[in-house]
Amino acid sequence: MTSGKGKVGLVTGASSGIGRATAIALAREGWSLALTARREEELQATLEMCKAASATPFSGIVVKGDVTDEAFVKELFSTTVKHFGRLDMLFNNAGVSAPPTLTEDLELETFARVMNTNVIGPFLCTREAMRIFRSQKPKGGRIINNGSLSAHTPRPHSIAYTTSKHAISGLTKSIALDGRRDEITCTQVDIGNVYTSLSTGGSVGGDTGSDDKVLHIQPYGQKALEAIFDVVHVASQIASVAALPNSVTVLWLNVMATDMPFVGRG
Repeated sequence: MTSGKGKVGLVTGASSGIGRATAIALAREGWSLALTARREEELQATLEMCKAASATPFSGIVVKGDVTDEAFVKELFSTTVKHFGRLDMLFNNAGVSAPPTLTEDLELETFARVMNTNVIGPFLCTREAMRIFRSQKPKGGRIINNGSLSAHTPRPHSIAYTTSKHAISGLTKSIALDGRRDEITCTQVDIGNVYTSLSTGGSVGGDTGSDDKVLHIQPYGQKALEAIFDVVHVASQIASVAALPNSVTVLWLNVMATDMPFVGRG
């Protein structure tokens, strides 16, 4: 019996990267999934990959939209429950960053865009998930938030992204506390240098260096090659946490490249 059999999950930002890899890993474990993102074609591709990965007939839906839109988020969760009958897990994965920018040069529009996607979106999804978790029978559920090592230690010139991920830490702890009596658990996954378009596209200071390295700006002002690793290892860890009973909480989970300069960074 697969660990996710009979369980329903919702993955935001499922059109690529960590969201897509996690959806595939969950499908492989027997989960039924609602997949959402802003790009429908890429979402459909994720759905097909989930079908191919699942050892049993896969049950999944795609719902295109923007998690910063309150009306859409309400409809997303309503559609999920109407289709599957319940919800067991939410993976708050959708997120954006901004090009490395000096604080004094950062436009308010850019800062707000990052905060809306990385903080407002997860809050809206969390609120709807907790309403479902408390009302369904049996009640309870799990929320997994995509954090970052930037929730602990910033990179240079990343004030918007770093601020948003510090906010996710507060969201995670509040969910864990407020959901405790109803077996609503919460995990923050802090990921470092996983190979995705976000991590290697220069959005937070990264440039493609080689197949196993990425260039990142360092606190001393120069760029240096840092180790990266395959996203499948993040996905497998998230699927493992998702399989736990709601009586067990992993509050924080760190997954990073072994050679990444985080411990003692700077």
